[in-house]
Parts: sequence; C-alpha cells; structure tokens
Amino acid sequence: MQPSEPPAANPVAGLAREVEEFVASAGWDQPPQLFALVPTAALLDEQPELAGQLDRANPLTPVAQEALPEGDLAESLGRIAWPEIVVGCALAQEIIVLPPDVEAELEGVAEADAERLRRAAADHPRRTEARLVAAVLREGDVACVMRLRGTRPDDASADADAVDEIVESPDLAPNLLEALKTTFLP
Repeated sequence: MQPSEPPAANPVAGLAREVEEFVASAGWDQPPQLFALVPTAALLDEQPELAGQLDRANPLTPVAQEALPEGDLAESLGRIAWPEIVVGCALAQEIIVLPPDVEAELEGVAEADAERLRRAAADHPRRTEARLVAAVLREGDVACVMRLRGTRPDDASADADAVDEIVESPDLAPNLLEALKTTFLP
C-alpha cells in the first residue's frame, strides 16, 4: 500500500477520515451510508442555525443523506443526481476483506455466482471485516479510508480490547470511486 498523502495535498482524504470516524462512532453492523460534501459557507448561509455546530474554517462539510434502498448498491448509485451545491460525495460501507491467496481461490466463484461468492467470503475463516469509505469531489480528487475490524491476538486476555487498523489509499476501491464519480455526470 502507498502511504497516504499529507492532508494539505489531498483535502478529500481528510473528509474521508472524518466520515469514517463519524460512522465508526455508531459501531459496526451498519448499512451503507451516503454523504454529500457541501461547501461549509454555503451550508451556513442556507442554515444559519448550524453556526454552533460547524466550523467555517473547514471548506467542506459532510452531510448524511437518507438511507440507501436495500439491494444492489451500484443500481442505487446510478439513480443519484446531485444539485450544484454538492461538490462531492462519500460512501461508507462494511465489506469483507480476504488475503490475496484466498481471493485467487475464489475467482472462479466470482464469475459464476456473486451471491455464492458473498457467502464464501463471509464464511471464510481468514476473512477480516472492514468499513470502507470512498470519497470523490466533482473536480476529480478521490480518497479511500478502510478500518479493518480489530481482533484480539491469540495470546491476549479475554478482557483485552480489539485493535482496529486504519488503511488509507486512493487505490483501495477504484470501481467504487468510479461509481461515485458517475453520480456527478449530467
């Protein structure tokens, strides 16, 4: 994995982290969540009552959207059209991550049956649960943040806290980033 860019070099990475931290505060086992990225100044102009909750120094503010419909995520994203005030969006979703050698074993299943692949990944003993946040700006900047759900090491006591790992790279979810970009096409 490539090291993440410094916040000044890629402000959308900071927004992706902010969205991930917000979603993480509610715990695990959540449905996908979509956020509009809106200029903070414009949001405060339209809703001045938010002045005590938002920092005008932050150029963009993530705004949680209504729940996405159950079913195919790509289909749901394909129906989204943003108003001009929305300059970007972010999607948080829980996923299963498998080691590369396991992914190679399951390639034939992927081509045959997507539901069978989901079940095989979810039941695999070497799976890791994760939360992925992908964020895009209308102008083209992208970022991804993934929180790998922590586990206790085998030698840790039952009282030991599980430790999550955070990975940042714009290369984590190229297909999802492209799907999010298409929500800004006319």
